[in-house]
Amino acid sequence: MGGDIKDQLGRVVDHSLDAVMPAVILVNPQLGQNIGAACRAMLNFGLTELRLVKPRDGWPNPDANAMAAGAVALIETAKVFETTAEAVADLKYVLAATARRRELEVPVIGTGEVGAQLHAFARDDVPTGILFGPEKAGLTNEDVVLADAILTYPINPAFQSLNLAQAVNIFAYIWKSAEGTAPPQYFQKEISEAASREDLVRMFEHLEAELDAAGYFYPEAKTDLMKQNIRAPFVRAKMTEQEVRTMRGIIKAIAKGRGKARAIKDKEL
Repeated sequence: MGGDIKDQLGRVVDHSLDAVMPAVILVNPQLGQNIGAACRAMLNFGLTELRLVKPRDGWPNPDANAMAAGAVALIETAKVFETTAEAVADLKYVLAATARRRELEVPVIGTGEVGAQLHAFARDDVPTGILFGPEKAGLTNEDVVLADAILTYPINPAFQSLNLAQAVNIFAYIWKSAEGTAPPQYFQKEISEAASREDLVRMFEHLEAELDAAGYFYPEAKTDLMKQNIRAPFVRAKMTEQEVRTMRGIIKAIAKGRGKARAIKDKEL
């Protein structure tokens, strides 16, 4: 079974960052559904190490499996601890996620810098983790003092109620987005080269000839200005070769008709 789970994780994890990723540590989580949803959020952004500290309803919890969807592998590999101290014992840098001000001498880090910091630790193979408290009350001060820093989100101070899985989702996104904000490679596609000025001019001349035949350029004295106003937005559009070919086809279709419309026109002639 263990081998099967590792194989499953290998198929769904992006290994572009060959380094130690942060462990997500849920302290005394209450609902199995939230644990499952947290797993799903983690795997969406490539985090795979889940640690649980004394889940209220015990472990394993079938409710977690239902919410995890395709991230059940994280549930199968989750590590369970009796105390928070045990859960962070092997980590060199720990964050505590909380929205409440603490009267503790613990540094606070914001979302703008934490991603880069964690990636720097990951590249140096420094094991890290983040603590999330139970749904009802959040982390205790006894949990927070085990952390090197508090991570707080720029949340609405008038409404700080954030679901546990949502909180994990935000952190997972912060982690992943620190790698860069470019769209994933699989979204990239071949885009034809920018059209040459020669192709653009031919398109302009084609369009202008048809407009002239339709009597568009009136009064004649304003013809040059009207042509300039037509050409300017097309130049700004940075059209590709394919787009110019498409536009030429549109001009031709409008001028002569195609398909049923053209057949009717030819029959009338």
